Amino acid sequence: MVPAWLWLLCLFVPQVTLETEDGRVLWGPQPVLVHVKDENDQVPHFSQAIYTAQLSRGTRPGTPFFFLEASDGDEPGTANSDLRFHILNQAPAQPSPDMFQLEPQLGALALSPKGSISLDQALEGPYQLLVQVKDMGDQVSGHQATATIDVSIVENTWVPLDPIHLAENCQVPYPHHIAQVHWSGGNVRYHLESQPPGPFEVDTEGKLYVTRELDREAQAEYLLQVWAQNTRGEDYADPLELHVVVIDENDNAPVCPPRGPPVNIPELSPPGTMVARLSVEDVDAPGSPNSHVVYRLLSPEPEEGAERSAFKLDSTSGSVTLGAAPLQAGQNILLQVLAIDLGGTEGGLSSTCEIAVTITDINDHAPEFTASQIAPISIPEDTEPGTLVTTLMATDADLEPTFRLMDFAIEEGNIEGTFGLDWEPDSGHVQLRLLKNLSYEAAPSHKLVVVVRSLAELVGPGPGPGATATVTVLVERVLPPLKLDQENYEVSVPVSAPAGSLLLTIQPAADPMSSPLRFSLVNDSEGWLDIKEASGEVHTARPLQGAQPGDMYTVLVAAQVADEPTLSTSATLMIHFLKAPSAPTPTLAPLAPVPTRHLCTPRQDHGVVVSGLREDPDLAGGHGPYSFALGPNPTVQRDWRLRALNGSHAYLTLGLHWVEPREHVVPVVVSHDAQMWQILVRVIVCRCNVEGQCMRKVGRMKGMPTKLSAVGILVGTLIAIGIFLILIFTHLTLARKKDLDQPADSVPLKAAV
Repeated sequence: MVPAWLWLLCLFVPQVTLETEDGRVLWGPQPVLVHVKDENDQVPHFSQAIYTAQLSRGTRPGTPFFFLEASDGDEPGTANSDLRFHILNQAPAQPSPDMFQLEPQLGALALSPKGSISLDQALEGPYQLLVQVKDMGDQVSGHQATATIDVSIVENTWVPLDPIHLAENCQVPYPHHIAQVHWSGGNVRYHLESQPPGPFEVDTEGKLYVTRELDREAQAEYLLQVWAQNTRGEDYADPLELHVVVIDENDNAPVCPPRGPPVNIPELSPPGTMVARLSVEDVDAPGSPNSHVVYRLLSPEPEEGAERSAFKLDSTSGSVTLGAAPLQAGQNILLQVLAIDLGGTEGGLSSTCEIAVTITDINDHAPEFTASQIAPISIPEDTEPGTLVTTLMATDADLEPTFRLMDFAIEEGNIEGTFGLDWEPDSGHVQLRLLKNLSYEAAPSHKLVVVVRSLAELVGPGPGPGATATVTVLVERVLPPLKLDQENYEVSVPVSAPAGSLLLTIQPAADPMSSPLRFSLVNDSEGWLDIKEASGEVHTARPLQGAQPGDMYTVLVAAQVADEPTLSTSATLMIHFLKAPSAPTPTLAPLAPVPTRHLCTPRQDHGVVVSGLREDPDLAGGHGPYSFALGPNPTVQRDWRLRALNGSHAYLTLGLHWVEPREHVVPVVVSHDAQMWQILVRVIVCRCNVEGQCMRKVGRMKGMPTKLSAVGILVGTLIAIGIFLILIFTHLTLARKKDLDQPADSVPLKAAV
């Protein structure tokens, strides 16, 4: 204790200031600290003379359950105030005199290990402990004081807790009281921990609370541990464990898996083929009705009876299989399946799941030609090898490109290898080409059978063999060109020549063909001339009315082989009109009418020249100009076209690409000077070859036997040979019989060799 006079002395310590001549302070007044040395003149004392404490029988040994409080007025931190606590006496001393221990420096009272062993036999009455506090630390000397602690032994209430069940999403005020713990000893604090961490807490009275709603799907169970601790956080005993089970509610609908890529199912797969298996997740309690999911097919809707449905669904397992209804390759189907919990009962939650299904293609279709029979194709026998004959097209109903690859071959009719095929496997088009020279005499026609097959192996029920297309190739005989004895003809005739007058004869070249020729005039606009179809004699068809001496009249003479209409030629015939002679020209018989014209179909760049002059000279309406038009028949106007060449002639052609091959009579209306008359033009329409000329049937060559005659000759020959053999055998038989009937001595002997 510092005397008061010493403090007064410290207050009046002089203060000295040192200054320079100019008034600057070099050293100012400084306070002087005087330290007073402490002496151990203060006696420690307890906060209370008598303390009371409670000890639970479940307390761990060594864990303080009571803390003594004492103080010393000496300077803190010195030996004078360094206090030590000790137990001086325990009463009663049963069952052990050392049932308690006191931590010397902190004054923490705890149950000793011996006391822990003997605690169950301890008296129920309180224990009285005489305790001492002394300063000067562990030194023998020092001031001291004593106090009494009354310790009551209480029963252990720190007992295990039963599990509790809490409903999830419970609508109650929070925090909500759920359980109670109690430490029977005094000086206790409670500490709670949750595994996993959860919304739980404990108050100072040991009441346990849940602070918010629970979610079973987030956490189904919790393990709570509660400790009873002293003020220093030391555990009195092992923690109590409380199992919290969260009761499930049907608050979660089934969750469908994300829709993945389409499930590929080959076409023609049998019924029962597995398509997919739904695996939905319901996070409600496993095994409970809340998570019991059943399935129902929404789309496509099952048909009545489900025998013809395309898909079948197992309501329990969620397995989707193929039904009996057929599916086509290329179909994209979206299956919609309803998943319902609570076993499908009322009130269940549901979700709609989707499964994409694609029906993939298999090679179950054989390729086929677009046409199995090709119209006959005519090609000249001098056609160069490599020439394209025709193009065939085949299709394959399969969708997969690899299944549409095709292979072609000539299966029949190409023994000599005259023809070949050229194609790309993925095109579907095959070109038939000529590989060798043709010969009309060797083979006037070829019947080819082309087959197409799939490169990939065909599958499925009865794919069948490859399809075929038949191509008939007609070989056209190539004849030498037709020539007349002159390229141009000129003749002079008096203007007074009567009808039927012979002007000249058109003849073939020096080496005439064996087949007869047919002659015709093409552009006899005035109708003055006539030509014998067979002989080529040109006559006047009528009086040369209107012709003037010195004028020239030009017509075109056409000639063609009678058996080969496509073999033809023409020449110009120029007529010079002369002055009429004094003597009359004899009158000749009238000639045959102008022959019928020929045109080719399909349409070629050919036509028929039509003259506007009337056949009756008495009704002639002058020399033109004339107007030409087709007759009013709609069929005629559809099938034919007519255009004017000049004032006296028009040009008639086909109006359609294809006109039926036969003889047609085309009415042409001609008008001139308010007069109108009709001309009937006869045209034979025939099929055309590659050169745009008419094709005609090849007749039997002269001198060549028919099949019937050949058979007759063969049969006659065989009969003749048979008769001859019969005669020989009959003669031999009769001769031998005659020899047998003669006597033995009449038979001549054979000469010895």
